[in-house]
Amino acid sequence: MQAPALTIAGSDPSGGAGLQADLKTFHQFGLYGMSVVTLLTVQNTRGVTGVLGIDPAFVLRQIDAVLEDIPPKAVKIGALGSAAMVEAVVERLSRPDAADFPLVLDPVMVSKHGAPLVDEAARQALCRRLLPLADVVTPNLHEAAALTGLTVDSEATMIEAAAALADLGAAHVVITGGALVDAATDILFSNGRVTRLPAAHQDTPHTHGTGCVFAAAVTAGLALGKDVEGAARQAKSFIHRAIRSAPGLGHGHGPVNMHVPCTETR
Repeated sequence: MQAPALTIAGSDPSGGAGLQADLKTFHQFGLYGMSVVTLLTVQNTRGVTGVLGIDPAFVLRQIDAVLEDIPPKAVKIGALGSAAMVEAVVERLSRPDAADFPLVLDPVMVSKHGAPLVDEAARQALCRRLLPLADVVTPNLHEAAALTGLTVDSEATMIEAAAALADLGAAHVVITGGALVDAATDILFSNGRVTRLPAAHQDTPHTHGTGCVFAAAVTAGLALGKDVEGAARQAKSFIHRAIRSAPGLGHGHGPVNMHVPCTETR
């Protein structure tokens, strides 16, 4: 039987990020993917030109429809868009009758093209309310800086920021280092222990949706019974190969290849 996994995220009509990328990644790992839509965007590889938030009450109805019928083995949260949405999702997922599943938070705040996807109130609500609920949080360098107020531009400052996010309540933190200049090392901070997940830097414009795909791959690993480190390592390998074999679609920041094997073949 396929393990079910749920993404609670925004929609990217061009298919490279958001819930579309999550579902493609879940499928590649052999999962049964489900999605709750939080916001709609008008975007392609060139940029984001519109964002429309869904009524939080309607989002909760979507969540309830899924949870009462097909309880997921793991849940990923992506772009929520507003403080009201954050509060609504937190309230629903922290209720005593909520299913017991690992929760992966991809704290999406700015698109690949620099378009803001949350306001300051939403950022604060995310830090205060959602981080403590997450089993794993997967910010990139810019998101880690926005969440902590620190400058995050090296392995040392990534470790500092990861510890700060753990202090805010996140059980496990993976800060992705794809934007580092000389390498693409991720930092896993788990129970006070630092684990480096190294990879060579890839000089390519085709990185649309990398954060979504990585977090979805972590979610998939957890749904399939891996521990956090095992899921993070597998996700790191998956996204590195997905970037390396990007199909070259679009005229801007193209999508990665979500059809690579979920495990590396030798």
